[in-house]
Amino acid sequence: MKVVTRLHDSPRGRWTYSEWRPAHLAAVVELIWQTEGTTTEPQDRHYPTPTIELLVNLGPSFRLVEPAGAEVFETTWLAGIQHGPVVCEQPPRHGVLGIRLTPAGAYALLARPMHEVSGLVLDLHDLVGRAAGELATRCRDAVTAEERFRLAAAWVSARVAWSRPVDPVIAWAAAQIERSGGAVPIGELRAETGFSKARLVAAFRDQIGVAPKLYARIVRFGRVLAALQGGSAPLADVALAAGYYDQPHMNAEFREFTGLTPRELLSTGPPFLEGLGEETEHLPVRRSA
Repeated sequence: MKVVTRLHDSPRGRWTYSEWRPAHLAAVVELIWQTEGTTTEPQDRHYPTPTIELLVNLGPSFRLVEPAGAEVFETTWLAGIQHGPVVCEQPPRHGVLGIRLTPAGAYALLARPMHEVSGLVLDLHDLVGRAAGELATRCRDAVTAEERFRLAAAWVSARVAWSRPVDPVIAWAAAQIERSGGAVPIGELRAETGFSKARLVAAFRDQIGVAPKLYARIVRFGRVLAALQGGSAPLADVALAAGYYDQPHMNAEFREFTGLTPRELLSTGPPFLEGLGEETEHLPVRRSA
């Protein structure tokens, strides 16, 4: 079990971040992560990604500012694929375990149309019943991050073992969007699958959570965030490399997905992908076998 742990220490706060990528669940879980520590910032912001985040609160509660959904999170909650920023009021000291699900994993785990959670942040109990409390109890009783990761993986495995999988045609189409960085023309996917526009959109919304065009935009946006996080290339070059027509096109996308312009986001200082498994400001990395 290869767990990577990093220590973040800056004026923004001091916390540890650990993550594990369970190979045996790669089709349904991208990674399982945990963060514990203190923060000086009253709000926590996250931006759209092509994944679904299941969260277990190990400490004080969070309060949702936007988007719509349950107002206060005491134990467990789930964020579907988002169309804009997620903003929470966070406590000075926090402890959270996250399970980052692929759309296929979330579809199997929830056993419901994924558009029902798209753009929302919901109490997990409202989606899976008392199983949410069982997950929270197991994680809170665990002593180490490694133990929590194993327990969380076992919980996911049990729930998806006999669930209905995503249609292979839709899984293929989503994979093409991801591999191309959101650049593949949706018309080409329709031609390859033989689906009509309406059928492809309906199946994507049901099994992925959003229409294929929006999914491609979110995947492309993720590439831009990663590029901004990792370098200092001019914004115009970043926009063209990601497949935008020009920088104003990218700026409009940023305002929709983050509520900020690229320059405003950069002015907040890295890491602006934190909580998504992308820490950059940290002290030495520790790996556990």
